[in-house]
Amino acid sequence: MYLTPQHILLAGATGLTGEHLLDRLLSEPTVSRLLAPTRRPLASHPHLENPVGELASLLPNLSGRVDIAFCCLGTTIKQAGSQEAFRAVDFDLVVAFAARARALGARHLLVISAIGADPKSSVFYNRIKGEMEQALKDQDWPQLTIARPSLLVGSRPETRWAEQIAAPFAKLLPGKYGAIEVCSLARALWRLALEEQDGVRIVESDELRKLGK
Repeated sequence: MYLTPQHILLAGATGLTGEHLLDRLLSEPTVSRLLAPTRRPLASHPHLENPVGELASLLPNLSGRVDIAFCCLGTTIKQAGSQEAFRAVDFDLVVAFAARARALGARHLLVISAIGADPKSSVFYNRIKGEMEQALKDQDWPQLTIARPSLLVGSRPETRWAEQIAAPFAKLLPGKYGAIEVCSLARALWRLALEEQDGVRIVESDELRKLGK
């Protein structure tokens, strides 16, 4: 069974995946309103509402009906500057965004996590991602979709040499460990948004690649 979403809330619209997802959502005739708060202004569109500022300060003022929410928020410890700053984005801000989306009536949340997410992991990055997933599960969403992509392949404004070197090899890895093109991830997220399935669904990178073809 498929839903026909009309009112969408998107966080992270200026990020690698968020930019691709933004373009896809604005091209969908079933999307009549896309609410996308960002730190810098987006190009105007008849169906786009774009509050500008820090997301944490914008959240309380977001209003209007929301059917489905996408969370593409995420950073790296290097970008954030510290583990505490990383957690503030990848845990605190994600959980706060989800709570606000639920308060606005959203029944389906789709969030980008990461391969290896585990709240008991000894690896800090994986542990925070796992704790974030658990916190969202505790919000008792009618429908929660957690995407766990492996290495994301796409054009970034900043150069990540390690990722560029690893990408060709990562594409050859089997199963859920194989890299995924960011455009495929965006397509997969939209397809998952259209599926009505109660409860929590975790989608690993191999399934995301299939859905994104």
